[in-house]
Formats: sequence, C-alpha cells, structure tokens
Amino acid sequence: MAETEKITIIEGPTPTFEITNEPWMLGLTEGLVPFGVAVCRLRSFNGPELVERCYRSWHDSQTINLEYRDEKGLTKEAPIVAVRLLEQTEGHLLLLWVRIEESEIEIELDIDLDGFDEEFDDGLLGPDVDPSL
Repeated sequence: MAETEKITIIEGPTPTFEITNEPWMLGLTEGLVPFGVAVCRLRSFNGPELVERCYRSWHDSQTINLEYRDEKGLTKEAPIVAVRLLEQTEGHLLLLWVRIEESEIEIELDIDLDGFDEEFDDGLLGPDVDPSL
C-alpha cells in the first residue's frame, strides 16, 4: 500500500482552522466517526503545484493530508477534502478544507461585552429574581 500523500507546513505558527457549515460540505462529513470540516488559509510559493498534488491524489482515489504542528509542537495530520487557490499580489493563498474529528474542535467565541453592564443592568435578572442570590 502506498504511503499517504502529505502537504507539510514547514515553518510558521500553528494553522488556524475555521469551522465551516457551507451546504456543499455536507457530503464530505458523512461517516462512522463524527467529523467537522474546517477551512485553513495558507500562503505558498508553489500553490499551483500543491493543488495539482491534491487533484492527482483524489483522481487516484487516495487521501492527501495536511501535516502541521499543534500548539504543543506535536505533529498532527488532517485529511484534505477540498482545495482552492487564490492568486494575490503577495503570492499564492491556499484555502484547504480539512476533516477534523469533533473531539479536536475548539470553539473560540469573540463576544464584545463593552457597555454590557450599563445597557442591561436594569431588569437583567427579571422582577421575580432576588439579586442577592
């Protein structure tokens, strides 16, 4: 059996994975293990070649993985399920959609609470709630 093809992030910070719920992704998340699909943006000097590697692997019914280091420095892999290349003045930008097990998904909420106390202070708990509790 041939070794799984990989795209490896050699340098830079741990990639950021953004969970996506795009309708066209639904077929890619089916399986025995619950998966989520996340998109990752990567800069590359050889974007067209990396896209071609993905297409060749899929054409041959093979898996291609994104290999990266997590925040602890451990090597991780995530199967790539879709790819898109964007050409920008700074170089190539790859959009990689990868399958991530739901157990590995961390949700980061960015909620702006500035002014929350002043805006909702009166009646926040309701008339029947003792504020001393």
